Amino acid sequence: MNSHQLFRFSTITEYHRAAGLPKPAHPLISVVNMDDITLPIAEIPFSLIYDFYSISLKKVQHTKFKYGQQAGDFDEGVLFFMSPGQIFGIDSGADRSEVQRPEGWMILVHPDFLWSTPLAKTIKQYEFFSYSVNEALYLSDKEETMLTAIANQIEQEYNANIDRFSQNVIIAQLELLLTYSERFYQRQFITRKIASHKLLTRLEDFLSDYFNNGTLAKQGLPSVTHIAETLNISPGYLSSLLKSLTGQNMQQHLHNKLIELAKEKLSTTNLSVSEIAYELGFEHLQSFSKLFKTKTSLSPLEFRHSFN
Repeated sequence: MNSHQLFRFSTITEYHRAAGLPKPAHPLISVVNMDDITLPIAEIPFSLIYDFYSISLKKVQHTKFKYGQQAGDFDEGVLFFMSPGQIFGIDSGADRSEVQRPEGWMILVHPDFLWSTPLAKTIKQYEFFSYSVNEALYLSDKEETMLTAIANQIEQEYNANIDRFSQNVIIAQLELLLTYSERFYQRQFITRKIASHKLLTRLEDFLSDYFNNGTLAKQGLPSVTHIAETLNISPGYLSSLLKSLTGQNMQQHLHNKLIELAKEKLSTTNLSVSEIAYELGFEHLQSFSKLFKTKTSLSPLEFRHSFN
């Protein structure tokens, strides 16, 4: 296979054929054992785009995963989530003689399988489907065993006689797996404290510069996407990490910093409320006054007078 060849698969059946796997027992959902992959896409390096969801537990020694523009080395089991249209690749991190084939499993779910079920909408609420590769979920042995058992249950269900209960049973198993994954991510935010707090420090340094170098007045509050791009992480991961560690989403965090800066200006400068509103990036005084009162129960003038 040519170096860094890109494969795109619109159906699960196409993927099975390319991987040298038997025709899927169900055309819209499949659990794939990595050991069973035999054809060229098992070789390294490669990149893939699926037009369906994938949840993958991968273990590859001396190998670098690439997801979007991010890359990372993982020798232990990690869980990746991909939504349709995203790019995933594996590249060699060592001599080809040292590279091992991937181990683990994948759950492939076509969007049509979710049609008319609540999961068709709620799956978009799981932000880890938009995380980057360096934000993958590191699993403990116990967690890996739990999720593998669910994957096995899904496989057993669609391999049994399909009846009117089959889809609901599989959907319930998928929802359970996603709920556990969300729980394990919350654990990861806490247990990987050094990396998490370094990221928050970088966030605070960025916001401090942004709020104090005049950019706020010119451009208003930065978007979550802009902040995430500056920190070289995905917006979803940034929002989830912040929520886990501080209890606030990004908008709440930005508004609270904005109000603290407003309080400082109101109490230590002679700037008018309109001038302060402008310096904080508000086009309309009313918008600033409304936010300030919502956060403090006082109008800007009432707050200023409380210091006199």
